[in-house]
Amino acid sequence: MPYQDDVFGCPVDVGVHMISGKWKPRILYELFQQTRRFGELYRQIPEVSRQVLTAQLRELEEGGIVRRTVYSTVPPKVEYSLTEFGKSLEPILEQLLKAGEQYISFQKEKQ
Repeated sequence: MPYQDDVFGCPVDVGVHMISGKWKPRILYELFQQTRRFGELYRQIPEVSRQVLTAQLRELEEGGIVRRTVYSTVPPKVEYSLTEFGKSLEPILEQLLKAGEQYISFQKEKQ
């Protein structure tokens, strides 16, 4: 019988849920490069709306993956970075990147 946590269920489902969302993997990819302000993230991912980017960042923050740092300046400055736990997800994202590249290559060869 597969491992089931009494509270959360299957750890694989939990792991997928942590980074599921159309833009979460892309947000994480950008934050692996460097700490970013909201506007920088928005420019790096032009396909996402401000509302959705805000919601996805909040979910990542609530999950302990992303840290939101507010600086008391005028105008206010807010930066997003990865927590230590968030940084631990880098190998997973790297594997997704490689798998995506291989899939793209495979699809191009079929054409």
